[in-house]
Order: sequence, then structure tokens, then C-alpha cells
Amino acid sequence: MYGAQHLQAFGGLPAVDFQHTDGPADRPAAAAAAWRLSVDPFGDDGERTWEQEFTAFLDAVDPAEVRALIIGQWGEAYDEKSSVPIGLVIAAADRLTSLEAVFVGDLEMEEAEISWIEQSDVTALLRTFPALTEFGVRGGTDLVFPPTRHERLRSLTIQAGGLPVQVVRGVLDSELPALERLDLWLGVSAYGGDAGVADLAPLLSGTRFPRLRHLGLRNSEVQNEIAAAIASAPVVAQLTTLDLSNGTLGDEGAAALLEGQPLTHLAELDLHHHFLTEAMEQRVRSALEPHGVRVDLSGRNEPWDGRGAEGRYTAVSE
Repeated sequence: MYGAQHLQAFGGLPAVDFQHTDGPADRPAAAAAAWRLSVDPFGDDGERTWEQEFTAFLDAVDPAEVRALIIGQWGEAYDEKSSVPIGLVIAAADRLTSLEAVFVGDLEMEEAEISWIEQSDVTALLRTFPALTEFGVRGGTDLVFPPTRHERLRSLTIQAGGLPVQVVRGVLDSELPALERLDLWLGVSAYGGDAGVADLAPLLSGTRFPRLRHLGLRNSEVQNEIAAAIASAPVVAQLTTLDLSNGTLGDEGAAALLEGQPLTHLAELDLHHHFLTEAMEQRVRSALEPHGVRVDLSGRNEPWDGRGAEGRYTAVSE
């Protein structure tokens, strides 16, 4: 869940915090880590800027060997937009010639609530680095994602407590012919998550991303409606894993999944953080597990204050 910890790995590499005070012997090889760069504006070294940390990083490791970069806290998240570190990374593009994976906004809850993270036009990174294969973003506030084309991107993740509909439309209008994994945290309307099931139509048709094998439509307050749409969506036939976790899924959504097209071809169905009854959990397991489908039904929740469906909540909102 968001807030528990920073990324432990990214781009197929272990995440390592760059420390400008470390010597060469204390660091792995440049190509052997996903490097996380962060500054703490409230720590003992609070006067140090992300630009200073990034400059020290470029001087300390061989930037031409760096394969994965994680942009962590770059200042006071609610006061400075991600355009600041993004601009610095773009300015160093001629030195970061092996970069394949970038994550923007790896902040824990203690550093900033997810809705406090001030994002920007993150597609500037995609336009600048044509060799990227993995791209991730945390935070939906002021996030901009206009339709873009990228030939090599295989994995795209956007985590938000509320994902603006214009971002969803921008992603789904993008030309990403190599995309294999798409993970969208749609969130709640109170925090800007105003996309509806109809906005997902280009994705659910199965024609948008022909190489897609993993689909996550997660953390949504309309998880039941999404499940009902998935039940008849052509895209499902091409998937090996389906993730509808962290949202408000109840028995009605799970029943729609079971009554729709077969899901027995999936390797995994992730429904963790849900509101299913024990009886419905058993129905799902009985329908899929005998066919070899791994089903994650961990994290059964009860609605707030006994309010039924109206009391269901997503795992991440603020």
C-alpha cells in the first residue's frame, strides 16, 4: 500500500538511495542499481537542494551507465512541482545515455500525502528519452499527460488518490505499441478522480495496446462498475494478469466477473483490499483456482459505520 515504504526495486534493479557523503567504495556500480535521489527539506541537511544532489550524483557515478532513476522527495511536495527535477534530468539527457526506467514521485506518506505531490507534464521525459522501457508516476495533483508516442515503453504505472480524466484520456490516446503492462490507480472524485467507465472504452476494446498482457485498474470508488465492464471487455482475452485491487469491489462486482467471459486463461487475478463476503470469496476461488489461476483475495474490509456500499473506501485517497 502507498505509504508503507519506498520502492524497493525498479526497472528490474534494487533501489539504492544515493548519498552524496558516501565514497566510491560504498556505492554499487552505476548500472547495478535503480538510483533514488531525495532531499529532506526538514532534515539536518535541509538547505541542500535536489539540484545539488543530482549534480553530485552525476559527478559520483558514471551517468552513461545509469539504467534506472527514481525521483524521490525534491523539496516541499505541496510547494514545488515535479517539473523542477524533471527539467534537471532532461538537461542531463546527453549524459544519461543508457537510461531505461524513470519513476517520478517516490514519496512515502510521512513525506507527503499522495494528494500533496505536485506533479507536472511528465511526458517530457518520454519525449526526451526514447529508450525508456519502464515509467512510473506517483501523485495526480496537476499531473499532465497529453497523448504521446513512444516506441519502446513496455510498462506504465500511474499511482494517484484521484486520477484526472484528462490524464486517463491522454494515456489511452497515446501511441505505445510496445506496452505490455499498464497500471492505473483511478482513485476517488473527492481528490480529482473524475474518470468514468466510459472513459476506459478505448482500453477495454482491446485495440489500443495490442501487446498488453497485464492490466491494473485499481484503487477506484467505482470498482464494481469497472468489474462489470471488464466482464465483457475484449481486452481480457489478451491478458495474463488482471488487477482490480485496492478499490470498493463488493459481491456485485465479483459476481459480474464470474458471470462474464471466462477468466480461466489468466495466470493471476488480484482483488486484494475488497468488500466481498466470505461466501463470494469462496465462489471466486472455486471458479478459478482449479484452473491454475492465482487469486489474491487478501484484505477483506468492512464498510465504515455499517453503511453498506456507501461505506466502502479505497486503499488510497488523500
